[in-house]
Amino acid sequence: MNQAGEYGATRIYAGQLAVLGDRSPVARSIAGMAAQEQRHRAHFDAMIAARGVRPTLLQPFWDVAGFALGAVTAAIGPEAAMACTAAVETEIDKHYGAQLDQLGDSDPALSSAIAEFRAEEVEHKEAAMAAGAELAPAYPLLSGAIRLGCRAAIALSKRI
Repeated sequence: MNQAGEYGATRIYAGQLAVLGDRSPVARSIAGMAAQEQRHRAHFDAMIAARGVRPTLLQPFWDVAGFALGAVTAAIGPEAAMACTAAVETEIDKHYGAQLDQLGDSDPALSSAIAEFRAEEVEHKEAAMAAGAELAPAYPLLSGAIRLGCRAAIALSKRI
């Protein structure tokens, strides 16, 4: 499920960059976050391959849905793109925190990766807030809808 989330994040950022381009300060910030998400995804890709774990069957859906979410929020404006990042990272922070609590000391390699990546996800959220996420049109509604979608995506990816 972590691999699916990181995959989705790379697709969200790809959608945002497709709309925003690469010249604005917001786009450069997004590109930096996207590079970190790609590193997270590569790590989890390698981990699931080494452990013989099947990725979610929903990955083709997350490909399209993530890109669309990124493109739509970027089309609304840079603040909405940042609101998307803040909302997604809020839910990922909670998800990773719950995983760390559940893992305890049972899997040091996985716990270490999750803790490292969680810290970077929190940095993304803080950067998004500093870049004006709360100034997005209808921020509470937008943030709430994205957070609900993230929680649903996490739950579905655990099962399918």
